[in-house]
Amino acid sequence: MNDPVRIGVLYDFDQGDGGRYFEDGLRLGLADVRADERLGRPVELLPRLADGLPGGSAEAVVEAFAELVDAGVAGVVGPSISDNGIVVRDACDRAGVVCINYTGGAITRSRHMFHYQVGSLEEEPHVLAAHLRERGLHRISVLHDDTPVGTNYHLWLELAVRADPGLEIVHHAAVSPLAEALADEVASAVAIEPDALVYLGLGVAARAVALGAASVGWPGPVLANSALMFGYGRREWRAGWEGWVYTDTLSDANPVRRALRERSPAHAGGPMGLAAYDIGRLVGHGLVLADEGADPRDSFGGGLERIKRVPAASGKAGTVMGFGQWDHAALKGDALVLRAWRDGRSVEL
Repeated sequence: MNDPVRIGVLYDFDQGDGGRYFEDGLRLGLADVRADERLGRPVELLPRLADGLPGGSAEAVVEAFAELVDAGVAGVVGPSISDNGIVVRDACDRAGVVCINYTGGAITRSRHMFHYQVGSLEEEPHVLAAHLRERGLHRISVLHDDTPVGTNYHLWLELAVRADPGLEIVHHAAVSPLAEALADEVASAVAIEPDALVYLGLGVAARAVALGAASVGWPGPVLANSALMFGYGRREWRAGWEGWVYTDTLSDANPVRRALRERSPAHAGGPMGLAAYDIGRLVGHGLVLADEGADPRDSFGGGLERIKRVPAASGKAGTVMGFGQWDHAALKGDALVLRAWRDGRSVEL
């Protein structure tokens, strides 16, 4: 039987290019593991776009996911925002269809939901707290998105601070994740003269925080979560984040990323390109390792759980990928990298 194996690609916000860049990255990964050749049948990508949270609705995401299920996909790649990952987590468990989301939230994982971590709501705050301590920045003001993403980031930062007697959150406030102006909120956050300002969230409001900091004359320092990955796609935002330190998944010393750069500089040049390439390899390995002769819709999850220690393009050198029973987190090792925006470029610290 040479009918294609269909893999759904669920986007939860507009891609600009219609998803071409991300899907090309998936195909690069599939080609690297020779998925078509080893399966004896082609792997076909079936994209669907939903206007998801926070700007859209959970219903739109569920509807797009249901369309993919009805189309008979063996599995789904997506979504990318934790708020929507929580929604799809429950939907894929009800449907019994395997998904690999690429959000930052461990809360998205479940029996059928696998997770490729583009950042981490739980771990990034600990990385930022360690950096604050190393720089002697003890008193911090926090602005976070008023969403499950922002709220969870703040919760985990509170836990990291509680474990470190040298750090103190002296002010925090929740802001709209789609805010375009936050001058008043920034003014309140810096009025008590903290040692540092921290933004945590999806990233759209990080632009408003930068504009607010400039308007009130706050010179920094400013730290942020992986929201500042937005800078790879929004060049006009980089100047406002000059000197800001943030968490990323891209390391200049990763040998897998270096090898990818020889074939596709565009995909090696940003965290989403690396994620697409890695997820493509995970999908390919999972399909090949699934029970031979079984319907991929029934065996794909078991195939994913058999993947062990595949070198990852994301993270620092030595980061590997794999899954297992009760282990649906893809990346193992030092997957988080501290970087800063300087002179319009992201620089690894």
